[in-house]
Amino acid sequence: MKGYWVAFVNIDNKQQYQDYMALAPAALKKYGARLLSRGEDVTAIEGFNTPPDRAVIFEFDSYDIALQCYQSPEYQAARKHRAHCASANILIMNGLS
Repeated sequence: MKGYWVAFVNIDNKQQYQDYMALAPAALKKYGARLLSRGEDVTAIEGFNTPPDRAVIFEFDSYDIALQCYQSPEYQAARKHRAHCASANILIMNGLS
């Protein structure tokens, strides 16, 4: 069963966010993430006070691999860079069969 990351990101400092973007793709690639959607043109329909700056969806071969990627030293190193310049709400979830 596939696993998915669904992330909603608000970026406070786009220049500093590039440090995160320099590291995160390598971690995601190592765990076989496939980018399904990334957009800055999002419409918040329900549950958001304001739309996020960016929404991203990654597909992984399984839920466990998606979780391993998030918990990996590589991704956590990238995440430390993001923590100072952006806020994120991230879900990891199972796909359908």
